[in-house]
Amino acid sequence: MNLAARLMNALTDPDSTFDDPSPDVSMIDDAELGLLCAELEAVTRWTGAAARARAVIERATESRQPRYTPEACRRMFEALLVRTGSGTAADLTLGLTAVEQCTGPLPDLAEPVRALVGSRLAEDKVRQPYALLALARLGGEETLRAAEDRLARDAGPVVADETAVVAALPLAEQMPLAAIDRDSAFGTPPPPDAWRRSAGNSAYVAFARRALEAAAARTDAIRSGEIPYRADKAFTDREVLAVGQAARVALLRDEPWLPELFDRLLPGVALAPTEARTLPSQAMLYELMRAAQDFPTPELITTVRTVRGRVRHAGVPKQLDKMLKKAEAALAERTDVALRLPRLDFADDGVLRRPAGEYTAVVTVTESATLTWEKDGRPLRGTPAPVRRDRPALLKEMRELVKRVDAQLLTLARALEGSFTVDSAHPYGWWRRELAGHPLARAVVARLFWEIEVAPGDWRAVLPATADALPDAPDDAAVRLWHPLRSDADTVRGRRDLVTEAGLRQPFKQAFRETYRPTPAEEETRVHSNRFAAHIVHYRRLFALFRARGWSSRRLGPWDDGDGDAADRVLAAGEWRIRFHHHWSDRSGEDELAVTDQVRFDRRTDDADRAYGGRANTGRAYGGRAGDGWREVPLAEVPELVFSEAMRDVDLFVGVTSIATDPDWADGGRERAYWERASFGELTPTAEARREVLERIVPRLGIADRCSLDGRFLVVRGDLRTYRIHLGSANVLMDPDGAYLCIVPAARGSRGGGRGAFLPFEDERLSLILSKALLLAADTEIADETISRQIGRG
Repeated sequence: MNLAARLMNALTDPDSTFDDPSPDVSMIDDAELGLLCAELEAVTRWTGAAARARAVIERATESRQPRYTPEACRRMFEALLVRTGSGTAADLTLGLTAVEQCTGPLPDLAEPVRALVGSRLAEDKVRQPYALLALARLGGEETLRAAEDRLARDAGPVVADETAVVAALPLAEQMPLAAIDRDSAFGTPPPPDAWRRSAGNSAYVAFARRALEAAAARTDAIRSGEIPYRADKAFTDREVLAVGQAARVALLRDEPWLPELFDRLLPGVALAPTEARTLPSQAMLYELMRAAQDFPTPELITTVRTVRGRVRHAGVPKQLDKMLKKAEAALAERTDVALRLPRLDFADDGVLRRPAGEYTAVVTVTESATLTWEKDGRPLRGTPAPVRRDRPALLKEMRELVKRVDAQLLTLARALEGSFTVDSAHPYGWWRRELAGHPLARAVVARLFWEIEVAPGDWRAVLPATADALPDAPDDAAVRLWHPLRSDADTVRGRRDLVTEAGLRQPFKQAFRETYRPTPAEEETRVHSNRFAAHIVHYRRLFALFRARGWSSRRLGPWDDGDGDAADRVLAAGEWRIRFHHHWSDRSGEDELAVTDQVRFDRRTDDADRAYGGRANTGRAYGGRAGDGWREVPLAEVPELVFSEAMRDVDLFVGVTSIATDPDWADGGRERAYWERASFGELTPTAEARREVLERIVPRLGIADRCSLDGRFLVVRGDLRTYRIHLGSANVLMDPDGAYLCIVPAARGSRGGGRGAFLPFEDERLSLILSKALLLAADTEIADETISRQIGRG
């Protein structure tokens, strides 16, 4: 009996056995996989054999799209009926996938479709309306009309328009819309190309604009009193989702009419027409923010920030702040729109002046925005008392402007850094005008190295902050951000020297950026890397860092299905995905620990254009990401910039969250053994970059004669002892016996840290190393007894 037959037997026979936990799933062909996926939906009683078979099937669908024979296609609909009859939610998009991936003539599905649609329409809340309309078409005209009437009933005019539009589309155009419908109980994110294909549907695009304009018109009417105000009643629940989906399509298309519309709609849903602390629609406000997280634009984020400062509801600003952070991180990935900055009335020199009676507010943009005041052209030390007393609104406006400019500069820096994996180039004329010559953007752009193609294949580097003039090149010449991976070691060293000598703090780590190439060990393992495996990390910090860096991951813990996950991030404009496997390990007091595992890469496949909901058993797949249009590839096939940037993130996760960086780790067992091994181990590329910075800045320190670099350590000679500070963990050993010196960062002694030393980029660990060096160089002056006692014992 082959593997497919054994799996089918495990699903259909309660008395069967299936004990092979890791069979070769390549032995199942795509048609067999389709029939197994269909049968999987019919299972309502999970025996041990059936559960093990499910895990194998879901693993097979992780990187493959099942194909459905006519028999398997009909079986899928019968299985969905079985689930519905058992009181379990049935995912209608699985039926659409079976139709889309059917390998032969479609079987007669009218009977099971009518039964499935009828059952769904009888529910109090009808979910998956787009998929329902698509399936209803297969049941005939009468079934389609019944579905259309039921969905439009009491749902609001926006939904009535939406339903009519979707119902009138041919089946092939309804299918991608079914994948983007967020009114679902399954929480399965749309496949990579579903939004893009929906944004290309002219009928739906026209509806999207009508829906957003209708929503803005309604909030205008509420504000004017034409519609009586009722808190949180401006839209029905289904209208909120319909407008949110319309907003995503319009944002993805970057429609030129959107900024003006959002300037009306966002205040309209967030601010009551009275002085009440309620909102016309808190649900719509948050739905539009979720749309902004998916497809942000600079103008939308700016509008949200403005609205956030005016909302009267006590809890909403805090929630908006959280959502804004995610939206800004996502904007960094939309390099096609993120580089678009408003000028905000700043002059070409990056200065804005605003009169305030006999005083003048001056906002100056250099590395960041600063607010100062002048009187008769003379600068003042602080804010004049008459301005604070008589012009509080103007003062607030100027302070908000400073925050807004700083936020935009941060967003621009993130967008430029995110563009490394896209390897994007811009026309030189546009770059000079919109970036290098922009009054705000140039504060970021001038501190970065750029490469200009002055002749075919001849790239000339420039650092605008140190250049007398930009190179001569045609307006259509290409310009791109320089990455050290493209240059030889001598060139990289020269640019690091230039940044250091100029005292230039770059917006993000560029000259000293770490680079990663596949190692011989990774050439042996082919499809996965163990470079960052087997590290013990603080799990809560790791999970928070995933979210801050734009990675997706399930929360793990001591519960069913909470033991492991593969955090992932999509790079290179959606073409590549990195997966970082990790496992929840244990608790250590109030802390939680995890263990890192393999790194793998996937490339988007053509199946991404066809996979509408093709996730076996409602997406509960091995790794949580089955059948989603990605295919795992060998590391050697990953573009070098994608590989380097992705591995840099993983290095960051391990370097920041490893327990090896805890100076006072005291637990025993395997965690202590790991701590002792990793705390003073080989340097990672991140730590190597710290070493190069220290080579340049230590000679400039007042303690230079007491310091030297020796392999993995910064060696500091004190009056009592000589100390070796590890450049990775910042932990300290004392010579001559190698005793460990525990210095908790909060206890830095009388010297207070290395804040006076110039650093070309932000690195908390590097600052900590310098702080410890300054402290230990004057070890006779240390006031902290917990440190001095350890030194004295030596």
